[in-house]
Amino acid sequence: MAFNDRNFRGNSNFGAPREMHKATCSDCNVETEVPFKPDPERPVYCRDCLPNHRKPRENRY
Repeated sequence: MAFNDRNFRGNSNFGAPREMHKATCSDCNVETEVPFKPDPERPVYCRDCLPNHRKPRENRY
């Protein structure tokens, strides 16, 4: 594997499955799983609702 391989993350648990945490989507109230421990002070969105809350990326060029 090349050092600049796109899949290389550089973390110590490379290749290990991520620990997932159950959460409820703040928009549609569906139960989902997220790869981080949810903070009760911040909203969590499911895969379907998340794009509605992301800021559009500015063109980098």
